[in-house]
Amino acid sequence: MTESQLEPEQLRAVIARELTGARQRTALLTDSVDDADLIRQHSPLMSPLVWDLAHIANQEELWLLREVGGRDSMHPEIDPLYDAFEHPRSERPTLPLLPPGEARAYGHEVRGRVLGLLERATFAGPRLLGNGFAFGMIAQHEVQHDETMLITHQIRSGAPVLAAPFPGPAPADAFRLPAEVLVPGGPFTMGTSTEPWALDNERPAHTVQVPPFYLDTTPVTGGAYTEFIDGGGYDDPRWWTEAGWEHRRQAKLTAPLYWRRDGGQWTRRVFGREEPVRPDEPVVHVSWYEADAYARWAGRRLPTEAEWEKAARFDPATGLTRRYPWGNADPEASLANLGQAFLRPAPAGSYPAGAAPCGARQLIGDVWEWTSSDFGPYPGFEAWPYKEYSEVFFGPEYKVLRGGSFAVSAVACRGTFRNWDYPIRRQIFAGFRTARSVDPGGRPPGAPRAWGGIHPPHAPPGA
Repeated sequence: MTESQLEPEQLRAVIARELTGARQRTALLTDSVDDADLIRQHSPLMSPLVWDLAHIANQEELWLLREVGGRDSMHPEIDPLYDAFEHPRSERPTLPLLPPGEARAYGHEVRGRVLGLLERATFAGPRLLGNGFAFGMIAQHEVQHDETMLITHQIRSGAPVLAAPFPGPAPADAFRLPAEVLVPGGPFTMGTSTEPWALDNERPAHTVQVPPFYLDTTPVTGGAYTEFIDGGGYDDPRWWTEAGWEHRRQAKLTAPLYWRRDGGQWTRRVFGREEPVRPDEPVVHVSWYEADAYARWAGRRLPTEAEWEKAARFDPATGLTRRYPWGNADPEASLANLGQAFLRPAPAGSYPAGAAPCGARQLIGDVWEWTSSDFGPYPGFEAWPYKEYSEVFFGPEYKVLRGGSFAVSAVACRGTFRNWDYPIRRQIFAGFRTARSVDPGGRPPGAPRAWGGIHPPHAPPGA
């Protein structure tokens, strides 16, 4: 049941659940470190955690208490400090930010007033209130910052402070899956005009023609990516775009972020713990340039954004476009790896119940997947409720990622959700899968070097 089908009291309960869940995650990420870690900037790419903490509260106050509730600003003097466009991340540590205790108190006070506003809300009248959109937007905003703060936790040095169980082993059929699936050609409905909490760049729904293509059944794994490294993929400019090769050379890239060679074995750092690279897990922390180079080396390419969405949502049996690969039901633990339930992707081939009609698995959750597409507006796009969410980022300098990651909460992850970043970015929880076009002559393809790369399962350390 989508929010648009709910009675006001049901919708109120859904909103309260999402806001509460987001705040619990925020507390976990900020209470697990001391004040010095909250204030410290762990990377110029990231804000101090204490900035995120107060920014979350400031945006909630701005949109729900002021825009919806009509209240005056609680602390007008701090508004400029937490404007993400006024102060880039690199300079935020120099600002007179609220100290941790005051930031928490501010968030607690705002949330108390918001819950009071929620009790009185009728979800009628102004567009911001329709279907509880403003509340849903703020819930999504907070969990997006939760993912950003989790990235900071991965970057930070020092003893581990976060823990989570390992995902279960891949199902027995994972090692019998075909390496790729066929996605039929033809039109499908991309985007949405009906998803009540969809953001502006997901709108409106529109028809797109997609030729038939093949797509990896699972994301590319660490084991398959190791073959690219060992095959000299980082040393051969043939596989890289001109800009990608220049960046690889300048940044001295030789492997995914956090990987290092320990004797004859690749290891990686995962939230403060060093471990062997697990060959059955989707590779993570690779840039668009690296993903694109791997695809070329494998004799393939990255899928377009439209191809990705058609594979994830289109049901050829009915001709309808689903909300998610598995159907229209909201995500749950048996369908996708979301919400920081684990601190890593699940093994390739996991979540058979969450497979798309084409047979591809793990299109939602586990790792953000780079596409070949630049970030731009859909036909008929309308910036709403503010231009800075999407419109200012449209252009060829950003590449689209789809599908979410293990760090994304379900409220901010759906088949239409669009993410974007610079092609050099590696700190994000990004991986990829590859595609190839159907040969119009019907000839079988040449044998690729490697792709999906489903390997025998690894047991968690100590299991």
